[in-house]
Order: sequence, then C-alpha cells, then structure tokens
Amino acid sequence: MSIPFLDLSAQYRSLKSEIDQAIQAVIEQTAFAGGPFVAEFEEAFAKYTQCRYAAAASNGTEALRLALAAMDVGPGDEIVTVPNTFIATAEAISQCGATPIFVDVDARTHTMKPALIESAITPRTRGIIPVHLYGQMADMDPILSTAEAHGLFVLEDACQAHGAEYKGRKAGSLGRAGAFSFYPGKNLGAYGEGGAVTSNDEKLIERIKLLRDHGSTVKYVHKAVGCNGRMDGIQGAILSAKLPHLDSWNAARRAHAAAYRQLLEDDPDVVLPEEAAYGKHIYHIYPIRVPRRDQTLRNLSAMGIHCGIHYPIPVHLQEAYRFLGGKKGDFPAAEQSAEEVLSLPMYPELNDEQIEQVAQGIQKAIRN
Repeated sequence: MSIPFLDLSAQYRSLKSEIDQAIQAVIEQTAFAGGPFVAEFEEAFAKYTQCRYAAAASNGTEALRLALAAMDVGPGDEIVTVPNTFIATAEAISQCGATPIFVDVDARTHTMKPALIESAITPRTRGIIPVHLYGQMADMDPILSTAEAHGLFVLEDACQAHGAEYKGRKAGSLGRAGAFSFYPGKNLGAYGEGGAVTSNDEKLIERIKLLRDHGSTVKYVHKAVGCNGRMDGIQGAILSAKLPHLDSWNAARRAHAAAYRQLLEDDPDVVLPEEAAYGKHIYHIYPIRVPRRDQTLRNLSAMGIHCGIHYPIPVHLQEAYRFLGGKKGDFPAAEQSAEEVLSLPMYPELNDEQIEQVAQGIQKAIRN
C-alpha cells in the first residue's frame, strides 16, 4: 500500500458539496477579485484567531511583506528571525529593503531560542519575526519582553500554525501582527494561493488593505505606492467553508502524532518532536530526526512511503543569502535539523493502518 505524504483529494471528498457550493456562489455573483466572500472570511478568521481584525492577501509571503511594509520597514533596518524556515520569511524582509539577522533555535522545539535575541539586536533593529514552525508556537513571553524592552515590534510568522496555541492564546494574536499562509497543504489550505495578516491594531490593518490594492480605497485614487496583493473571491469562499472544520482536523493531527509517538518512542535511533509545555502543537508537519536521513528517505520511498524534508538547507547557507556572509557552524541547532529532520505523512485523513505501516517502515529503513 502506497502512502502519500499529503492527500488533498481525501479532504475534498469529505466536504465536496460544501466546497462546490462555495465556488458556485462566487461564480454566480462574479465576485472574483477581493469582494464580499473575502470580507466574510476575514471576519471569520479574525474571530478564530482571537483578533479584532484580519486582512486577506494573495499568499503567505505577501502577508509577511505587507505587514512589514505597513510598519514602514525599509532599507537600513534589521529584523531578527531564524534560519530554519522556508525562505519566504527572509524574502519578505529583503523585499522591503531590510536585512534578516538570524539567531539559532531550540533543538527540541525547532523554534526561536529567546535567550539569543538580545545579542542580535543593534541600533538598526526594528523588529523580531519568530517562526511558529511545523505547527508549534515559539516561546512568546520572553520574545515579547525582549521586544518591549528595546521598542521593537513582533510579527508572528504563523504560516504553519493555524489554530496553534500559546498558554491558551491563538497563533497570530500575541504580536503586533501575525502572518498566515493558506497554501493548499496547510492545515487550513486554499485551492490555490492565499494569505492573511491578523492584528488588534486597526490602523495597521487599514494600511495593509490600502497597500494590497495598489494603495487605493477608491477606484483610480491612489494614496500610496502599493501592489496587487488581493485574495481571490474563490479562495475566500473555500476558506470560509473549510474554517469550521479546522479544529477537528487539528485534533485528528494531534491524535496521529500521539499514535506515531506510541509506535516510535522506544526506538533509540528516532528523535521525536516535542510539544512544549506552554503550548498546543497542531502538527502541520510531523518532523522526526534520524541518522542517515537521506538514505532513510530513499529507503522509505522504495517501500511506497512518501516523506519530506523541511528544510534541507537553512536560509543562512542558501546561495540567495550568501551576501550576508553566513557559514556552516553559525547556527548548530538549525543546521542539525537540516541534516536530520524527516517529515512523516501527516494529514487528518490518515488511518491507523497507514500510521502503523509508516512506523514499521521507518524502523526498517533506518537499519537497511
């Protein structure tokens, strides 16, 4: 039995009528670019994330960039973040003309290590972007305290953390703003691209909505140099249809994570992900660490078990960021993750038989 890393068709089959009706409604109203279906989703998603406001965007990268642009981040500024993330975190900083300054992560949680932030702050530092990686939130209290002490903003990269919690508070509600991606494979995924910024700062959200629509709130009247960062109406409708299911989907992921743990916790060659005591992990990714990772991945693929790597090259070692002068050894925990992390199949529709097959396959693949 072949087991895919991700099975989006299974999710579609489970709510086909809801999705089809949502898409048909947009077509019938011809509300394709922004419009009422996007506004409806913004209101619902803001409420879900325990925020007063949300601004939808064309994708997660644009959500990050728009949030930074709306806070007037620009050339000469520095933003502290982490190197073990998808490159979009750093790209958004660079696209504003600012410079990403990296700090290492906690090897247990794969998230920003708060104790390292202080040494990265300079007179040019404007803000901090902790990344809630794999579905687990960063340790926000010390991050927020450090930011407040230095007059910095905190922008949560919550692109993998839809519904994750920190001491009972939802991802995207703790910093000045949170940025989300609705890429199809996310816990809350569109049928294309999509993103959003959440915040309790009304003026910030108004600024983002201005910038995402060519700096305009009235047609052909432009108050600022903006961009086309709008969400499509069809994506807004699909996301509104999916949002009520998100908590049950996350609960299924947590149950699958518990099953993986039970099956693999006694294997000395497998390091399992840890759920921090402060939070609720929603397992966008289930990352284990194994020796000889690349060979293990090939062995699993030969068995029909399809896994992933998130991420094989940390950002400071990417060719695109060579100009920053980063070198191997700068961030040991992030680099260890890049060399050892193997992402197992993880989606709500997995069944017990598949999970058992994956666990047995891992134990064979490591030793082959």
